[in-house]
Amino acid sequence: MGAFAWALVALPAAAGLAGLAVRRRELAVWAAVGAPAGALVCAVVAAFTGPAVSYTIADFGSVRVEAALEVPPAAGAVAVATALVSTLVQLYSVAYLRDDPRYVPFAAQVNLFCAAMLLVVAADDLVFLLIGWEVMGACSYLLIAHYAKLPSAPGAAAKAFLVTRFGDVGFVVGVMLLGAAAGTFRIGELGEVGPGVAAASMLLILFGCIGKSAQFPLQVWLPPAMAGPTPVSALIHAATMVAAGAYVLTRLLPVWPSELLPVVAVVAAVTMVGAGLCAFAAADVKGVLAWSTVSQVGFMFAAVAVAAGDTALFHLLSHAAFKALLFLAAGVVIALAATDGALSTTRIRPSASPLVFWSMTVGLASMVGLPPLGGFFSKEAVLGAAYEAGTSAGVVVFWAGVVASILTAAYAGRLWLLLFWRGGPKERRTAPRPEAAALWTLLAGTATIGAVYFTGPLHVPELHLDLMALMLMATVAGLYVVGDSWWRDRARDPDRLLGSTKHAFAAGLGGDAFATAAARRTAQAATGAARLLDERLVDRAAVEGTARAAVLAARRTATGHRGGLVTYLRLSIAGTLLLAVVAIGVNLWA
Repeated sequence: MGAFAWALVALPAAAGLAGLAVRRRELAVWAAVGAPAGALVCAVVAAFTGPAVSYTIADFGSVRVEAALEVPPAAGAVAVATALVSTLVQLYSVAYLRDDPRYVPFAAQVNLFCAAMLLVVAADDLVFLLIGWEVMGACSYLLIAHYAKLPSAPGAAAKAFLVTRFGDVGFVVGVMLLGAAAGTFRIGELGEVGPGVAAASMLLILFGCIGKSAQFPLQVWLPPAMAGPTPVSALIHAATMVAAGAYVLTRLLPVWPSELLPVVAVVAAVTMVGAGLCAFAAADVKGVLAWSTVSQVGFMFAAVAVAAGDTALFHLLSHAAFKALLFLAAGVVIALAATDGALSTTRIRPSASPLVFWSMTVGLASMVGLPPLGGFFSKEAVLGAAYEAGTSAGVVVFWAGVVASILTAAYAGRLWLLLFWRGGPKERRTAPRPEAAALWTLLAGTATIGAVYFTGPLHVPELHLDLMALMLMATVAGLYVVGDSWWRDRARDPDRLLGSTKHAFAAGLGGDAFATAAARRTAQAATGAARLLDERLVDRAAVEGTARAAVLAARRTATGHRGGLVTYLRLSIAGTLLLAVVAIGVNLWA
């Protein structure tokens, strides 16, 4: 029965590889939707059938690398979310990219992306997991750069690829250190390792997860990645690449030294609050949603910081539902309003498309944390875990989570008002059937995902009435700030709310500029060092030095040939004596 675990990864991988050779759109559509749908069925079955058969890839004597898959119930829930979102994104893309001549390779790349994330979810060997980790990064580059003629797309794709690769250097080194110290790369068999090695390896792995999940200070790649098609944004933000870092950290929590958890808490706190402020200042729909993703993934890292792995996964599932819904609904909003997504122009009336209106409303309400939607229960679980932890890390992420909840209500309320209050044309327009089917499914999932709290395979803290009241108060506070500013006509431009810092927040608190300047200076320094190495060592020492040595040797040789007969005789006698001494010495030694 473990074959279902292999089929979970193999189906979308095979469809993706085959799709690269397909030219007919009809075949590509069937493969695009059918492969992740089949993976969805396999994910459900694999969660109840135990580990798959493992195969040895390499045996180094003291340690082996194995192709091993295991889908326990918690991982099965994440696999179901990944496969379901991928299926709906593919279905949505059939209509969204109906006139795109590059739809066929796009569909294949999405399937490869899905397979890579499913491999990360199911892999029980860290080196095997690295394959999916790196394939996912390569596919993200191709998908973000899909609109090759869009001026910002190639640069955004390159930035995403380079920043995540920068973090992956630490991830790979950390995996190698951890596996060598533990004597195995099997995640389920990682035992006790030395405190120094555990600290070094986990900090390096954390750095890689920060890059993949766009957390502080490597968050700069995610907002520009909105240059890709809207379905790609939904896929990256909902249940795949951005969530991968948080997921891997939950898998490795047993190895984490407890004294290092405050590091994760600081990363989560800065990200939650900072990204929330940036989301409030964003000037376009997808920009608000992009920064909200950075902030919401910070809640997952906050749960990791208090060693609450199942709580982090619960918020991952909740976030996957409402964020996929929000991005796909935003794509329809932008298409209906016929704009590029700027908040100053992207407006529609609720009556123009009731499905889109309710999709955005329910998605934003879940992200804010209004009961009984899933976002309310998952955020309450995160704050509850931090409250119960009783550690310095718990205190940090608890109060940062409260502030982030206020900011979430503020930017979500502002986005809703800008989109639907006194919107655009009144004529009723409907979304195409594939898009509508995806929205209806995600709408139902967002409304019911809270049931995981009571019936799911995850162990999360019990409900706290005082924390529920605190969350609702924070939400009301954020909504009040935006509602009051809107009433006073200030929400259309947040200058009065954020003051002179508005442009700094809109620009991501200078993170992008800092990263660009740092990369430029590093490149200049590396170029200067390479130039000095070439000029001083290669040119002067190797090329010019050998030339000078050859000339000097030639001159000395020429001088010896100009000595006359007496000199030649002396050299001949000296050489003969030298050879005789050497011959006698060798004979005696023998």
